[in-house]
Amino acid sequence: MDRIENSLRRPAFAAALATVLLAAACATPTPYQPIGSGHGAGGYAEQRIEANRFRVSFTGNSLTSRERVENYLLFRAAELTVEQGYDGFTVVQRETERDVDTRVVPVGPSPYHFWRPYWRWYGRPFGWRSWDPWLNDPFWANDVDVRQVERYEAFAEIVMFRGSRPGDPNSFDARRVMANLGPTIEVPR
Repeated sequence: MDRIENSLRRPAFAAALATVLLAAACATPTPYQPIGSGHGAGGYAEQRIEANRFRVSFTGNSLTSRERVENYLLFRAAELTVEQGYDGFTVVQRETERDVDTRVVPVGPSPYHFWRPYWRWYGRPFGWRSWDPWLNDPFWANDVDVRQVERYEAFAEIVMFRGSRPGDPNSFDARRVMANLGPTIEVPR
């Protein structure tokens, strides 16, 4: 009997461990990666507009700060500039969008835990009616957790150049940007 119990517990333990590890992997900010690379939501993308002009973007998940999203965008612009054989880039247009999602989750002490009471009855003249304590009941009305989840996405249109940096404050030396931001960049494990 003991051997049977152990053989039944191992797969359950392995499944629980896999679930915990998957949840932990998802609970991290978006790493520096191409979008859609399979290491969580978000990442960078670029589109060539002209020979030396690109549109670059970086999308973060709900755990990625605005600062990180904007830094990763600049790092990708610098990396792309060097890959294309240029020395620097000028940011022609730049924008950061903030997406807010409001989530309402029932919480609080409940004698029912995962089970919720719910009744249906037939009454004339209205037909079938129901009662649910989470809906329109003053006793249960305040047992909710309201959270705002923020996500950031940054966009920039860049023009690449060769030679010394022009006097424009929106111009960057690509190698210096990579050297300064490089230590803060986190790639997927």
